[in-house]
Amino acid sequence: MTADLSPARLQVMWNRLLAVVEEQGQTLIRAAFSPIVRECGDVSAGIFDVNGRMLAQAVTGTPGHINTMAEAVLHLRGRFALEDMKPGDIYMTNDPWLASGHLNDFLLMMPAFKDGKVIGFTSCTSHLVDLGGLGMGPEGADIYDEGLLIPPCKLVEQGTPNPLLMDIIRVNSREPIANEGDIYALIACCEAGVNRLVDMMEEFGIDDLHRLGDYIIDTSRKGALAAIAEVPEGTYKNMLKMDGYENELELHATLTVTKDSMHVDFTGTSGLSKKGINVPLNYATAYTVFALRCIVGPDVPNNAGSLEPFTVDGPKNCILNAQHPAPVAMRHTLGQVTPDLVLGCLHQALPDEVPAEGASCMFDLPMRHAPEVAAEGGREFAIEPVHNGGTGARPHADGLSATAYPSGVFGSQVEITESVAPVVMWRRELLPDTGGPGKYRGGLGQRIEMTSSNGAPFIVFLSVERLKFPALGRMGGQPGAPGRIRFRDSGGDIPGKGELRVTGDDYLIFDTPGGGGFGGDCCINCMFTYACRVSSRFSCVFE
Repeated sequence: MTADLSPARLQVMWNRLLAVVEEQGQTLIRAAFSPIVRECGDVSAGIFDVNGRMLAQAVTGTPGHINTMAEAVLHLRGRFALEDMKPGDIYMTNDPWLASGHLNDFLLMMPAFKDGKVIGFTSCTSHLVDLGGLGMGPEGADIYDEGLLIPPCKLVEQGTPNPLLMDIIRVNSREPIANEGDIYALIACCEAGVNRLVDMMEEFGIDDLHRLGDYIIDTSRKGALAAIAEVPEGTYKNMLKMDGYENELELHATLTVTKDSMHVDFTGTSGLSKKGINVPLNYATAYTVFALRCIVGPDVPNNAGSLEPFTVDGPKNCILNAQHPAPVAMRHTLGQVTPDLVLGCLHQALPDEVPAEGASCMFDLPMRHAPEVAAEGGREFAIEPVHNGGTGARPHADGLSATAYPSGVFGSQVEITESVAPVVMWRRELLPDTGGPGKYRGGLGQRIEMTSSNGAPFIVFLSVERLKFPALGRMGGQPGAPGRIRFRDSGGDIPGKGELRVTGDDYLIFDTPGGGGFGGDCCINCMFTYACRVSSRFSCVFE
């Protein structure tokens, strides 16, 4: 019997694929050991056809993982021959320039077999908390300082994990148990995707994904092209000043819009840093394209077809196109600001549709025990709490407070952090008046206060932005408040990048940045001139 491949039937199968990838993502989160994965959702999961084209991706996940995964599977698909693949094989790499931009992200790819032949692939990515080296911080001078790099290889052969590779990963980590558990969670994610994909194909009576894949790719490409056609053609430029590490930086973008494409060029952007805040182009591309797609065709599913018309480039060894062996451990610091950069271009074409700038860069605060703690037999740990600032105000609504955009990574929970690290979180609360004023107020930042819980010193690896240059408003909206880091009982602010030693007597305070405001006129022309929208000290007397 010939399977029904009518458009309606194909759409039903497409919807089923979307359900399968969501189950993949949830499998990874539920099985993971590290809090940044199981609590914060720092993952991706997807299904690919036999040619390596991404057909579906889980909504749960970060653009930095999802959109890099779309290209990484193509690399792995080209590296390993189909005829050499066996059921139960899984391939992996953490090469920053092939996978997700730094060593701590492991990317896996598993072939799916039906009737003895490869019919597609499942893939996933998640963050491992520690891979040795100097630690998850910006202090490395090159990629070799930053930990263990694993080239594309076979992690699992016909269902059996490579024991030597697993041993190498364990002995190169300060958190070997968590790393091993997270790898098995990644394996389970791939297996869940393969099993559900094959089940779906048997249910619908199809032997391959050719017709379904072409339908998904063609439909999505047409949707993306229709959305691009509604954007005024032209060339639009924007520049952001960023705090940087050794010195302040400039990020430049030129957006070229044609009838059937959008291209971003980073020419003019500052050169490489000597520290690990450099960004491989695959990661910068992932967030740049994500930002454009948030405005241009946001209702079109994200896959190889809808991604195809969006391209990104930049001069080699500008800080957004770092080449091997540049240090890239904290590539998210600037990579997650590229949405603000490119949306500043798109705002010129669509002024009423683009939100103001936000905190953007996560307040990602990797911590571990001080070196002498291990020597003295104290408690060893490595953890990566994530906190967020405010998003930019939207054209028709306030910004979101303490919310992850563009990463989508949930903020770390106080109880979880305290349960796995010897710290006490004394305060975590929204900061009043940190959102930029405007007709619509920017999202609020938050304050986090912490100390050591056992008196032992620990290390915090700082790599955050918007302490010097706050998020700017649009259409007359005002900037959000900058971030700030300090010790309560000592004078002076702490720089946003570097290795910070916290002693047992220190009381550490983090203030995350607020988002910029949108619009310069109040909803009602009163004497407060929109102060009622941005300050707890006022309330609108007309409401």
